Amino acid sequence: MKYQQQVAAFVDRNDIETPPAYRLLDVVSELGEIAAEVNESTGYGADPSARSVPENEVGDALFALLALCEQCNIDADRALSRALAKYEGRLDSSGTPASER
Repeated sequence: MKYQQQVAAFVDRNDIETPPAYRLLDVVSELGEIAAEVNESTGYGADPSARSVPENEVGDALFALLALCEQCNIDADRALSRALAKYEGRLDSSGTPASER
C-alpha cells in the first residue's frame, strides 16, 4: 500500500517509532475522537442527520492504523483484500456481512 510506505517513511524520518501496544492505543484514541465528534454533532443521537465526521480525524485514524500495520509487519493491502473476501463470502452464504457470533 502506497500510504503504508508513506506512513512508515514519515515515522522513520521523524524518529517516532513506538511499540505496537502504544500504536494500538493511538488507533483507539483516534477512533474515540471520531466517535465523540459524531455523538456531539448528532446531539447524542437525537438528530442523526446532523452527523459530522471531520476528514482530519479520519486521516489521523488512518495514519495510526497504517503505522500499527507497519509496526506489526502486516501488509495493509493484503489484510484489506482478505477482509473484503471474507465479507463477500459471508454475503454469499448468509446474506449479511455480519459474523455468526
